[in-house]
Amino acid sequence: MNILETIIENKKLEIKNKRSEMSISDLEKSDFFNRETLSLKKFLLDESRTGIIAEFKRKSPSRGIINGNADVVEITSAYANNGAAALSVLTDEAFFGGSNHDLVRSRINQIPILRKDFIIDEYQITEARSIGADIILLIAACLSPQQVRTLAKFARSLQLEVLLELHDETELAHICDETEIVGINNRNLRTFEVDIDRSLQMAKKIPADKIKVTESGISSVENITLFKQHDFRGFLIGENFMKEENPAIAFASFVNKLKTVSS
Repeated sequence: MNILETIIENKKLEIKNKRSEMSISDLEKSDFFNRETLSLKKFLLDESRTGIIAEFKRKSPSRGIINGNADVVEITSAYANNGAAALSVLTDEAFFGGSNHDLVRSRINQIPILRKDFIIDEYQITEARSIGADIILLIAACLSPQQVRTLAKFARSLQLEVLLELHDETELAHICDETEIVGINNRNLRTFEVDIDRSLQMAKKIPADKIKVTESGISSVENITLFKQHDFRGFLIGENFMKEENPAIAFASFVNKLKTVSS
């Protein structure tokens, strides 16, 4: 069993336990449930913004602890105040050290927030709405095309946008009308190896009417410049900032360099 399969088996058990602790009707009573959501699509198409989806992540299966003492409010606020187009907050606890509480605390920021998790059930989407998320992630590697369509449709019924994550050409069939934003993960979730050429090659095969996002392995302003030349509008970056002693300063410095190159 590879790491992705292990995560999904754990996620199934986690969802079963959560259902017994909190019902759908309980989730719908949350103060966040009926808030007006913010559009990732709108923020990524805004030319005045960086296009960076800045991620808060404490650890990962491939790297172990990245930044165990990070303060989610301090860092996500710095991301938002220094030009992030959106936030990505890990909510998986077992493998990434995240929590729903991290996303709730991040909600003080007035930019879109992606719930970064392994979504396989409508319960998790309702939960995402209840904790203040604006976008959910659907990973093609652990879903069938029909499951993507069903979950994306349900998400949209709750006014949540969807970031569909692909890894290779075999997953192109997962793209559907309900998935307007398509991400290409440069990290292979089965081996955790990173190759940014993955996005560049896959970009040619994504329908022109979809908004393209590149994920993982982005470590320089030059990377972003290259991806922009291939019509990418979003750049999900986490480890590059979170591995630094002060992610807030690292992000601000990165954005200043990006502005210099772009001007």
